[in-house]
Amino acid sequence: MGAVGLRGQSGGDDLFEQRAARAVARHPRAARVRRGARRRPRQPRRRRARRAPRRRRRGGLRALGQSAALGRLAVPLPARHAPGSAVGALRDQGRAGARLVAALGGGYFKTSYEADLALVDTRLRRVALGALVVALLVLPRFASGFVLDLVSQAAFAAIGALALNVLTGLAGQISLGHAGFLAAGAFTTAALVERGLVSPLVTLPATALVGGVLGLVVGMPSLRLKGLYLALGTLAMHHVVLYAAGEMQARAGGNTGFTIPPPRLGGLVFRGTVAWYYALVVLAALVLLLVVNLQRSRAGRAWMAIRDRDVAAASVGIDVARYKLSAFVWSSVVTALAGALFAYHRGFVSVEAFGFFVAVEYIAMIIIGGLGSALGAVLGAAFVTLLPYVIDALVAGVSPDAAQYYVFPAKFGAFGLLMALFLLFEPLGLVGIWRRVRNWFALWPFRHRPLRASS
Repeated sequence: MGAVGLRGQSGGDDLFEQRAARAVARHPRAARVRRGARRRPRQPRRRRARRAPRRRRRGGLRALGQSAALGRLAVPLPARHAPGSAVGALRDQGRAGARLVAALGGGYFKTSYEADLALVDTRLRRVALGALVVALLVLPRFASGFVLDLVSQAAFAAIGALALNVLTGLAGQISLGHAGFLAAGAFTTAALVERGLVSPLVTLPATALVGGVLGLVVGMPSLRLKGLYLALGTLAMHHVVLYAAGEMQARAGGNTGFTIPPPRLGGLVFRGTVAWYYALVVLAALVLLLVVNLQRSRAGRAWMAIRDRDVAAASVGIDVARYKLSAFVWSSVVTALAGALFAYHRGFVSVEAFGFFVAVEYIAMIIIGGLGSALGAVLGAAFVTLLPYVIDALVAGVSPDAAQYYVFPAKFGAFGLLMALFLLFEPLGLVGIWRRVRNWFALWPFRHRPLRASS
């Protein structure tokens, strides 16, 4: 009754608040859970040097009254200008922009193993690939023989560049003897043709065997040599092969070279610009497909690990010696086959066609195109193949009489300048430029798109 009567009296709330205020005034402290001390048990009370100060005390000494606790102030009122809901999803799947992103998607984020293993993973890339195939098929109907020969040269260069890219771009083994492997394949074909073995079913396997043995021999020093010493070793192989080819050419009595007849497969004879155009484009596409799949295989991952750090690769169980030799053998086999194709395509083989400048051209292809990228090797091969004709046209436009004297020095200087510029300003090469352009178009609708209020 006393308690009830006290609460029922006038000023009961004031008496409660006064008692609470006096209790707080007697024990001023920071707002915290009540306990024996400010610090943890068995810790000194004083604050150590360079420690944060204690928390601030409570601002007011008035205790919360019963009327306030039970009144409308128990739950805070919302602000008058509270922010509203979001204007909408940034990429609404029902809008045309989202459908465009689905078509132009970059293909970076995979949701299944099937999508991760797909070679062509977006709709736009499939359409672009189909358009490229159709364009290559119908090109002979509209292009001249000169244009078809340029495309054939680019396809042939792409085969050799892809082989060198596996050795230098993936495995990290520097090679200046790429022209030597080409010469080995071409002169092996010439030697077999001189003995009456004209069929490609005989010459191509023999050329691949010679290239593989030569790659194994050259790859042996790579187990102990690195960097500049390995480059000098491959350059020595280049000169040895050219010396042997020159001796073979001199003993055959043809100081000007060997004549190679057109290859025959049954009743099919590869002769003419159009036939060689289709053959070289198809072979280049097959080598590109093989290199792309090889790059994603176990051997490709081992090569990239050796390229990054061979000691670390060996520490995780990769057989460094085995994979280095396999890179040399694989590259030399494909390059020797490219040399055989060169002999059949040109119909003539001479040692002068495989000078050191050919090795420089292939190094320029993989650096300008993008080291370590299969697409970069193809782009670099096309760029380097077309560059001399552009320089020839420019020099002839300035001085027609001096074109024959300045084309070769200008071409040599242009290769060196372009390699230096790409290494300094664009290490990813042409494929890096292509990826940035592709990503810009893939993100185009949303790169600077403002938010619109929902209706």
